[in-house]
Amino acid sequence: MSLGALLVYFAVLILVPLWAQMKVKSAYSKYSQVPASSGMTGAQVARKILDDNGLYNVSVEPVKGKLTDHYDPRAKAVRLSEENYYGHSVAGAAVAAHEVGHAMQDAEEYAFLRFRHALVPVANFGSNGAIFIILAGMLMSQLNLMLLGIIFMAAAVLFQVVTLPVEFNASSRAMEQIVSVGVIRNNEERETKKVLDAAALTYVAAAVVAVMELVRFILMYVAMNRD
Repeated sequence: MSLGALLVYFAVLILVPLWAQMKVKSAYSKYSQVPASSGMTGAQVARKILDDNGLYNVSVEPVKGKLTDHYDPRAKAVRLSEENYYGHSVAGAAVAAHEVGHAMQDAEEYAFLRFRHALVPVANFGSNGAIFIILAGMLMSQLNLMLLGIIFMAAAVLFQVVTLPVEFNASSRAMEQIVSVGVIRNNEERETKKVLDAAALTYVAAAVVAVMELVRFILMYVAMNRD
């Protein structure tokens, strides 16, 4: 790889995630200042959607931090950052509905979510240890060791790729639910969608970067194998 191509590669590697983060922070900051016409807090939105879908066993809890919202499948809990839990904004409603979307996926045993959960142990190892195995293989000219590291990295990349349909599906459910239960009005749908789309960009960026890294090491492995 030429120096120019290498510089472009690392620029993309750094700039794409930064751009995605800026988009989500910008959209969230803007629409967290816009009150939802329903006047419902994020916690109320989450509880309303959960109850309307018969998910009475799933709790809604506040959690410290900014944009720390998530669904915990082990505890069966939708956890919302305090700003979204207590706030009445369009952004808070969108985030709350998105996390409830994951709870709905869990209850329905959504295939991609189950597959992602199954990948967690090997993906965690691949994310943390694969690069060291690959570098060790390169330094010692042990192609089998390098290939092993690439396989573990591929598992981590697969996790990132499988995350995409999980997140997009959760956002789709969120839009459907907050409209059907009357959390937002027609004029707020566009604003809500902007928040959800911006959040999805972070997952797309992460997947793009992961795939690029994997391809780079595969090409290096192929080149070394030819020598």
